[in-house]
Amino acid sequence: MSAPDVAEKLTSLAKRRGFVFPSSEIYGGAGATWDFGPLGVELKNNVKRAWWRDMVQLREDIVGLDGAILMHPKVWEASGHVENFTDPLVECGNCRKRYRLDELPDGERLTEAWRAKTLDLASTPCPNCGQKKLSEPRRFNLMFKTFVGPVEDTASVAWLRPETAQSIFVDFENVQQSSRKRIPFGIAQIGKAFRNEITPGNFIFRSREFEQMEM
Repeated sequence: MSAPDVAEKLTSLAKRRGFVFPSSEIYGGAGATWDFGPLGVELKNNVKRAWWRDMVQLREDIVGLDGAILMHPKVWEASGHVENFTDPLVECGNCRKRYRLDELPDGERLTEAWRAKTLDLASTPCPNCGQKKLSEPRRFNLMFKTFVGPVEDTASVAWLRPETAQSIFVDFENVQQSSRKRIPFGIAQIGKAFRNEITPGNFIFRSREFEQMEM
């Protein structure tokens, strides 16, 4: 049985048993977004509780945090996410399919050539239609952009966090002072993160909305 067949059967089984459903399914579904059903949410909560118990509650050197999803945009500028949290995106001029550069045949070599500014895609065929009409790569920012407040302008730009670690970093001093921990110590967090993936898929293993457990 091929890998796509296994993935399709696994998705169907998860839906029938109440683990995972396609989100917004009655309206045709929202690509690569998933809702956890009655059994799925219990399974997920069991994993989170076990992780939190072992990582935080049973240790004296780690404390917990629940940071906000929306943060000051300067956080993402300072961390380099606004400028560098990107994937190189190419588009076929024939069939209009889009790919991350590393998804193309010999993607690792092509990505290295792109970084070295020696990339030439003239002889690289599109994986979908076979035509050699791929565009030059452009940087595609993986963060979801939004606006805070009633006016949509540059002063109100905000980002949905692509990872949970940044709130741990910016709250480090507050946590250290309030918990009276001596360095070294750890900060753990479980929370939602969002990435505007170019080509999401592979069931729940590459989606645009997901939960992370980080320390």
